[in-house]
Amino acid sequence: MSLILTEIKNKTGIITLNSEKTLNALSLPMIRELAAVLEEWKTSGDVACIFLQGAGEKALCAGGDVRQLYNAIIAQRAIDPTQIPQDCFNFFSLEYQVDYTIHTYPKPIIVWGHGIVMGGGIGIMTGASHRIVTEKSKLAMPEITIGLYPDVGATWFLNKMPSAYGIYLGLTGARLDGADCKFLGLADYYIKSSSKDMILDALEQANWKENPHKTVTHILENISRQVSIPESHAAAHQTFIQQFEKAETLEKFREILSSYPEKDEWINTGIKSFDAGSPSSAHIIFRQLQQGENLNLEEVFQSELNLSCQCCVHPDFAEGVRALLVDKDHSPKWHPATLDDITGEWIDSYFKWIIGEWKVNF
Repeated sequence: MSLILTEIKNKTGIITLNSEKTLNALSLPMIRELAAVLEEWKTSGDVACIFLQGAGEKALCAGGDVRQLYNAIIAQRAIDPTQIPQDCFNFFSLEYQVDYTIHTYPKPIIVWGHGIVMGGGIGIMTGASHRIVTEKSKLAMPEITIGLYPDVGATWFLNKMPSAYGIYLGLTGARLDGADCKFLGLADYYIKSSSKDMILDALEQANWKENPHKTVTHILENISRQVSIPESHAAAHQTFIQQFEKAETLEKFREILSSYPEKDEWINTGIKSFDAGSPSSAHIIFRQLQQGENLNLEEVFQSELNLSCQCCVHPDFAEGVRALLVDKDHSPKWHPATLDDITGEWIDSYFKWIIGEWKVNF
């Protein structure tokens, strides 16, 4: 079974991530297929724009196939735990190259961000020129819960969010709906899920002799005007989020989070994720976003590749996946166990360069 389905209708190249049972999770073979299609269509005269979607109605993409990464880490630990598992290196490096390709693609890419869009799914979506969410969109970067960190360019897009939303979302994995994504700049259009066929029909009838980007924008603007966007939960919590602008350290972030007096369900959910997440992840996320604030896109993906490889040789990533997806006991044994147990030297070790002279092939 092909993990990527493609068809071309009137110069609209339609790509479908085709692993419905795994909520279209990104595996290395799927990423290879996606990379090949994007490369082929980049210069093809048969394709003027791309429409990217997930198979089924539940998800665009629920993230990377971390279970396979876990297997590679465990196998490598039996040989030499200090070395990067080759499958992990291959996965992250090609995933980030695909993400960068989408960010810099010369033709319009429409991403149908319907249903669950998490982790690697957000990486595919955020770089697209035309990003659509619906009333059923559910986005999150919950990597702190598995001992990882928000990657796939999150160093870039979390830092571009207003106020302190970026650091808050990174450290709590807070869930976002379509209205939140529009407010935070993660999406360009809020459109009813029932309007997908209308979009595809309009693309099929479009005149591509004009500027393709303007043609796509005109179609999506017209359709998006037919729906009003509901209130954003994220926007409604601006006063709360603004408190974290004063958080110059992780300790200060934790203090503000725990002591905020007017807690509600949205805030309590964030507190729960932060408290249950990997202490090492919390520290590296805080430093990641501080250090990466002024990096360009190439530097972001290079730094994230190094950090992801470090996570594969540090203990918490494999332990988080074990607890959530392998043994499913939901009781990870983090190492170190608490935020206060972590030293500066330990966090420094995550940011030590480990990928040698290799550079991302941008």
